Amino acid sequence: MSYCVIPGCLTPQNPHQAKFCLSCGSKLLLRERYRSTQPIGRGGFGITFLAVDEDIPSKPRCVVKQLYLHQGSLVLKKAVELFHQEAERLDELGKHSQIPALLAHFEQNKHLYLVQELIEGETLEQELQRVGTFDETQILQLLRDLLPVLKFVHDRNVIHRDIKPSNIIRRRSDKKPILIDFGVAKLISNSALFHTGTTVGSAEYMAPEQTKGKAFPASDLYSLGVSCIYLLTGVSPFELFDIINNRWAWRNHLPNGKEVSDRLGKILDKLLESAIKNRYQSVEQVLQALNSTQVANPLPPQRNINKALVSEVGIDYTKLQNLLARKKWKEADQQTWDVLCQVLGKTQGQYLFNSDIEKLPCRDLQTMDKLWVKYSEGHFGFSVQNRIYQEADEDYTIFCDRVGWSLHNSYSQESALKFNLRAPVGHLPSRRWLGGYNWWHHPKILAAKLENCGIAHSS
Repeated sequence: MSYCVIPGCLTPQNPHQAKFCLSCGSKLLLRERYRSTQPIGRGGFGITFLAVDEDIPSKPRCVVKQLYLHQGSLVLKKAVELFHQEAERLDELGKHSQIPALLAHFEQNKHLYLVQELIEGETLEQELQRVGTFDETQILQLLRDLLPVLKFVHDRNVIHRDIKPSNIIRRRSDKKPILIDFGVAKLISNSALFHTGTTVGSAEYMAPEQTKGKAFPASDLYSLGVSCIYLLTGVSPFELFDIINNRWAWRNHLPNGKEVSDRLGKILDKLLESAIKNRYQSVEQVLQALNSTQVANPLPPQRNINKALVSEVGIDYTKLQNLLARKKWKEADQQTWDVLCQVLGKTQGQYLFNSDIEKLPCRDLQTMDKLWVKYSEGHFGFSVQNRIYQEADEDYTIFCDRVGWSLHNSYSQESALKFNLRAPVGHLPSRRWLGGYNWWHHPKILAAKLENCGIAHSS
């Protein structure tokens, strides 16, 4: 198929061998050789297409980026000048084996185009979604593979400004990380160092100074650090930052009992420093820290899992921990119900009665509560609900109002629940698992159980 790249074309799909768009009549070949086959990305700076180079017998695939231009003769002239300057830099950067090569740059139909090498593989974002979170060994290897690429870039007075997992492709042929999307890269100059400019980058990964329009080599290092903690936890960077205490709390979100050595943790913490003066200033400093601290032998990922996830009856709480660490509140609520059934030897999905609460093993109840309290940072948990029940003087009406539950619906239909941190404190775990007569007595029965287990007020 041939795809028309003219903005606003109503029917851009065309037969493969067509020379002109059947909808708008525009030429389909760019520069008489590059045939677009489909769009593969869109952003504030333009749109990216998968294309074929018809001028080479093997017809290799490539990537074509069409850049948006603002109208106005003076702005347009300046944009074209900057485009050609940037293309020169991209050509120089593309000489590195871990940066896509620039194949062509040109202007056609009042639009600017870059043609780059296609990197076969998947982004680290896609890899994370497919196989799960990274461990320390993988993060160390990523840093060692990618930092030299950043040094090459910074040595040529370029700042990438948008480093994130979706802009790093693991090349299928050799598994090396390839740094892509230099479309927003800017030249470092004396004026750029001391004057604010356009804010460029992705908010989740952006260094604080970038929000003010300034960028330095250390800004890329900050974004790399944020990318690492996201890959370690699988949790959005927005969720990893504790805005109340103004600090990163990424260690609280490590899933599956995984640990990170103190040495690597300190390196990541320094990459994530808000103040530039406290951050690594150059790639060389990070590499020196990696080499001098000998972090090649990280702590065993599962070393403390049994200590943290105790069960008296052999229940594996890894899945519940992983769901809570990734803020999958709805799935974690269902998993809690499933685990309660397992602990009591009931069939999955069976309702529990007040008499069942009294039979819960203390260590298992404590483990479930600890996980909820830890990953919600004290917002959810059985002990949190108990505290609210005591504050309400054991008045069930007041208690339900405080935690956001219906007074008369003992099964709390899913539609009435809120599976996010905007829900009232103590809203989760829900009482969907509760059945039988006198179900409204369950907070009192649970309070007595927690008291008996020594976890009445905290985890």
